[in-house]
Amino acid sequence: MVSSVYLGRALDGLRHGGEAVPDALLAHVAPLGWQHVNLTGDYLWGADDDVGPDGLRPLRGTTARPKQALAA
Repeated sequence: MVSSVYLGRALDGLRHGGEAVPDALLAHVAPLGWQHVNLTGDYLWGADDDVGPDGLRPLRGTTARPKQALAA
C-alpha cells in the first residue's frame, strides 16, 4: 500500500530530524486519507508531475527526499 510507504518515509524523516516518535503512538496511525473523496463519493485523482525517479512524490513540507528513500 502506497500510503504506508509515505507514512514510513515521514516517520523516518521525523526520527532522522531528532523527533522522538514512540512506537506505541504508531498503533493509532492509519493510512486512510479523505482528501480525494468528495461528498458525492467521487474519487478525484489528478495527474502529478512531481513524481521522483522512485515513483513517489516528496513529502509535504520537505524539499529533499530522505536518504533511506534514495537507497530503496
